[in-house]
Amino acid sequence: MSSSDISPGQAIPSTPEDVPGGQKSASSHILGTGAGIIQSFKPINNFQQHVCTWAIFSHDMKRQIETHHYCSRLNEDFLQCLVYDTDRADGRLIGVEYIISERLFLGLPDEEKKLWHSHFYEIKNGLWVNPGVPEIVQKLELKQLANTYGKFWCTWQFDRGDRLPLGPPALMMSPQAQAPGQIRPELIKERDEKYHISTSEKAESRKDIQGPELIHPLSDLWKTTAKGWAVDLKEVDMILRAGTPLADMDRNTNVATTEDSKGDESRL
Repeated sequence: MSSSDISPGQAIPSTPEDVPGGQKSASSHILGTGAGIIQSFKPINNFQQHVCTWAIFSHDMKRQIETHHYCSRLNEDFLQCLVYDTDRADGRLIGVEYIISERLFLGLPDEEKKLWHSHFYEIKNGLWVNPGVPEIVQKLELKQLANTYGKFWCTWQFDRGDRLPLGPPALMMSPQAQAPGQIRPELIKERDEKYHISTSEKAESRKDIQGPELIHPLSDLWKTTAKGWAVDLKEVDMILRAGTPLADMDRNTNVATTEDSKGDESRL
């Protein structure tokens, strides 16, 4: 099973209304209301920034989806975002993105850097917006975010018609200036009309936003390799003895280590 299984072809994207299941019962409503009064939601309450932009599937960059990121800043170098397919109340949680500063990114191992994407282009060109927030206020944060890098795992490929989250997560890429990273004009037009904004005007107002001196070549790796990432699941024997190092898993269990399987070990 791979995150790249089932090409969407002419698939119709699923909607929140397509999620299987019965209507919420009265007891569910009561429990939810009671829990909201009694319980603490401290981590959730820290998600105070809504970003609307687009994401592109690393293994199939013809697939572009509008995404809604609800972000919490843990410190000046790190944000974590819950990603939804819509900003409606019935929006589906479709993934998670981690955003780190250039300083933290440069400290990552080179193999890890390859999983991350840059944000400068989508911010500079008005694709990244905070709906409802005046542009002059947005720019205070955008000047910091322009130098950041993100790693976004999509857990629900709704655009291929999935009514439930199926299969392994898929790695996502950010919009870029060159094909196939360019966002289709009709998607931008639809988003502009929905929020009564102009992406082109935002791009004009952001001309003074400066990015990194050099966007690291190991991020947005598809631009130089024309290759993407897919997640393949590998069945292994469970580690049942506490304290067994993961590095020793193949030696201490019956996992096959033939030449064929070794060839797969480098795959994500």
